Amino acid sequence: DIIPNILNVFSKAIRSTDYDAWVHFYEDDVNFERIWNRPKTYLPILKKFDGVITPDFSVYRDMPLVMQQWNIYRSRAIGHWLQENGVPVIPNVRFGDERTFETSCTGIQKHGIIAIGSHGCIKLSDDRKYFINGLSYVINKLEPSTLVVYGTAPDKIFLPYKEKDIEVLQFDSDFMKSRKAVSA
Repeated sequence: DIIPNILNVFSKAIRSTDYDAWVHFYEDDVNFERIWNRPKTYLPILKKFDGVITPDFSVYRDMPLVMQQWNIYRSRAIGHWLQENGVPVIPNVRFGDERTFETSCTGIQKHGIIAIGSHGCIKLSDDRKYFINGLSYVINKLEPSTLVVYGTAPDKIFLPYKEKDIEVLQFDSDFMKSRKAVSA
C-alpha cells in the first residue's frame, strides 16, 4: 500500500545515496540483467530504498512466445525474492501481444498497486493498439487500486481508468525529463 513519490532507474540507483525513492527497471535489459544473475549482490543496496518496481524484462511481440513468458516469469521471480527478503515491491506488468496478456497478470494480486511502462509503447499506432488492448485486459483482470505509469499517460488512454476510481500516478521517463530540461 506504499505509493512511490520518486522513481530512480536501477543503473543510477545503485550508485545513489538518495534513498527516498523507488527503484525501477525501465531501461535496456543489458543495464539490469545483473540483478537476475547476481541478485544477492544488489539486495543490500535495494533494501536502502523505499521500494522496488519489479524488473521490466523485454517482452517484444516478435520474440518467441516462450522467451516472452520467460521474461515475465523472471520479473515475478525477482519480485517474489525481493519481498521474501523484506523489500517493498510493486509488480511491473509487461505484455507483448494477446498471447501474453494472461501470463502478464500471473502472480499479481487483485485490487493492489501495479506499475506499467508506457515509454516507447504508444507513439506508433500498431504499438499503441497492443498497449491499449493489453492495458484493458490487465485492468479488467487485476482491478488495481493504483496504476503507476512510467512515461506518458494521455487521457485518451488512461481517463477511462481514472473514471473507474483507479488512481493513476504518472512519472516522466528519463527521456521526457531530459527533453524538458533542454527546452527550459
